[in-house]
Amino acid sequence: MNYTIRKMTESEYGILEDFLYEAIFIPKGVPAPPRNIICQPELQVYVAGFGKKPGDTAFAALVSGRVVGAVWVRIMNDYGHIDDETPSFAISLYREYRNNGIGTALMKTMLSELKNAGYKQASLAVQKENYAVKMYRSVGFAAVDENDEEYIMLCKL
Repeated sequence: MNYTIRKMTESEYGILEDFLYEAIFIPKGVPAPPRNIICQPELQVYVAGFGKKPGDTAFAALVSGRVVGAVWVRIMNDYGHIDDETPSFAISLYREYRNNGIGTALMKTMLSELKNAGYKQASLAVQKENYAVKMYRSVGFAAVDENDEEYIMLCKL
């Protein structure tokens, strides 16, 4: 699949809400939550006022000129929070574009960007059942904490 990755423009930040919803892991046999779940405060930390905080960075993946995926980071007190100097990741692709290497390319692009910006590490939280755990490990993330349902993963840059 042919795709390109580029920095997301400020005018595109609104689409992050769509990708936040797409990032919600839904186990097999479980109905998808209503879209307004992203209005909950614990999810709004990923997108509210994006671009206004130092370190907010986002990349888009495009296929035939259409944004089909996004990766974004910010320093926030989210599920994957490590400390106030470690950016937390969010990433998702529209379902029909998954398993084509686009997510891995987005992750590698962001990790390179963060390293060049002087960050020492990055974090994320992921459900243990999520197929993306394998991809996160392949780009350098390792579990540093866990609970019954999820891993907190860290990547040294």
